[in-house]
Amino acid sequence: MSRMSGLKLTRESILDGTLHASVRAILGPNVRFMTSAERATQVQQILARAPRSGRIWVFAFGSLIWNPAFHFVERRTARIHGFHRQFCLWARAGRGTPERPGLMLSLEPGGSCTGVAYRLARRTAATELDVIWRREMFTMAYRPVWTVARTPKGPEPAIAFSANRAHERYVPGLADGEVARYVATGAGPMGRCCDYLFNTVEHLRQLGIRDRRLEALEAKVASRLKANGDSFQPRSSTARAAAPSRARRAPR
Repeated sequence: MSRMSGLKLTRESILDGTLHASVRAILGPNVRFMTSAERATQVQQILARAPRSGRIWVFAFGSLIWNPAFHFVERRTARIHGFHRQFCLWARAGRGTPERPGLMLSLEPGGSCTGVAYRLARRTAATELDVIWRREMFTMAYRPVWTVARTPKGPEPAIAFSANRAHERYVPGLADGEVARYVATGAGPMGRCCDYLFNTVEHLRQLGIRDRRLEALEAKVASRLKANGDSFQPRSSTARAAAPSRARRAPR
């Protein structure tokens, strides 16, 4: 299925370099990663632009909902405006390979998106953003932006990760059938691409969030898998850890 197998996306695999080593093993030694200096600069810049000093939230629209891998002190459902969820980034080294590419979600301009907002502790915000940057930004396929997360307790400033339209992984305008095909067939060291979709939809449902477009895609992908005699049940133990727990929460 892939050149490597069984890679778990955890805080440990992010920090000890396992995640980056896995990607480099598949894409080759010349793949461009964000440097430590670039990462530190970006984290400091995003903090400096915070609309409310010390009030740092991160908006999750995909796997960060069910596998955040960073410490937080509060979690709320939230909606942002001006962006919508879209499968528009190639996955060639996580839930895909160059031979069996999958697709990953990002945020594209227009509409709105409902997901989860996490509040970071003031004194550990830079440390936790470093973890998030190592995970989301190391190939630089995303563009971090400040937005407003509208939560049941009021609006909060939040960092969201939109698609970097200049990146080679960016693949706009795929028809729904093409998206379903790549999501159904993509697989790599982190598992099947379809499980990324299934887990996201399932955890949105558990939160009372209905994304009709994702649910329609889920049905298309499940039908493809069933026709091929494959399982369309999620294969992810990580997904069961979606609910916030004290072990993952940071000290206030």
